[in-house]
Amino acid sequence: MIDIGINLTNKRFDKDLDEVISNAKQVGVKKLIVTGTNITESEQALILAKAYPDFIYSTAGIHPHDASQFTEHSLAQLKKLAAQPQIKAIGECGLDFNRNFSTAAEQEKAFVQQLELAVECQLPVFMHERDANQRFVELLKPYIKQLPNAVLHCFTGNQEELERCLALDLHIGITGWICDERRGQHLLELVKLIPDNRLMIETDSPYLLPRSMRPKPKSSRNEPKYLPYIAKVIAHARQQELQYFVDNTEKTTRSFFNLT
Repeated sequence: MIDIGINLTNKRFDKDLDEVISNAKQVGVKKLIVTGTNITESEQALILAKAYPDFIYSTAGIHPHDASQFTEHSLAQLKKLAAQPQIKAIGECGLDFNRNFSTAAEQEKAFVQQLELAVECQLPVFMHERDANQRFVELLKPYIKQLPNAVLHCFTGNQEELERCLALDLHIGITGWICDERRGQHLLELVKLIPDNRLMIETDSPYLLPRSMRPKPKSSRNEPKYLPYIAKVIAHARQQELQYFVDNTEKTTRSFFNLT
């Protein structure tokens, strides 16, 4: 198993990072992709990747929440980071019209410039989208054939949105959101529609602790050690043998991020 989206630079991991990584290994997680959401966190993610070679890799990008801080200097910094071999994708980038911490115009500019950077560097893009699917697809479409790969991580949308993304040949990342009886139940049906070679799994730690885990963990902090539980839920929903599902997602992820 490979966790394609984990926020290991989050302060909730400061006190026991080595233990978190050790626990992930013990349950069969083979690699972690640490998400970069702004310049500082992208730099910190790279440091982590260098500290744990062949186990941790990272992305470099500016999240739509931070798009108001995006400048030409930011772009130059991302380009410099992207030259590092541990950086396996540009992102997390995209659109979030749900919370609008940055204006729509700021988000769109930052997203397009990061798509252009990914094309220039020939790196995959690791993307975020919330309440902005149609505009997200419109902006992405002109670049998609020039990109080596593109994933919409933490997909939580409806069937129409999923089909729109699959029509663009996007990969889809599924998190523990699928384990949430309040808002994620629709995903139990939708995951059946994702082809084997387009589906990847992630925890998005420390967020999105799977709510259906029993016994319920004492801490609300999500960790990569819970990835096997998420995999089990998705495999069951897809009516696939767990080992078959795990093998497929790992194969897909290695190919997507160009991992050895």
